[in-house]
Amino acid sequence: MVTLKCQDSRKKPVSQASRDLRPEPHKISSSTSYNFEGKNLTPYGGLFPVATMLEKLGFPKLVEEILRVSRIPRAMTIYQFVLGMVLALYVGFPRLNHIRFVAQDPMLTGILKVSELPGQSTFWRFLASLNLNVAQQLLQLQRVLRERERTVSPPDGSTS
Repeated sequence: MVTLKCQDSRKKPVSQASRDLRPEPHKISSSTSYNFEGKNLTPYGGLFPVATMLEKLGFPKLVEEILRVSRIPRAMTIYQFVLGMVLALYVGFPRLNHIRFVAQDPMLTGILKVSELPGQSTFWRFLASLNLNVAQQLLQLQRVLRERERTVSPPDGSTS
């Protein structure tokens, strides 16, 4: 018996997470409000005070002034690369290959002001482009940040 039906009657798979459903990054700056009530604090909630502190200490300007990189990256600015690595360490990702887990996180991309973090290889190329003089520059950056922190924080150790 001859039938005219298609022999392959399997259902086509449904496409799963499409890129259109990715949330937009949050606009985060030092003026973004936050609180520590505890009921709505996410694992990345600690990034707000860190980003605020770094902005108040003048971290973006310091990075641009002190760090001299011969190969200028196109994916992000030098400051964004450094801040991305610092924030990844702060959140608890000590290796560059862990960046893929937070590459599309709206909180982190909002702080860095990018739609998506570049891949691990781009971070490695950035690090490989740094020469030995950058280690001295990073130590100088750290020293200046410590001096600024001492002038901003109250001498009795209390936080206000």
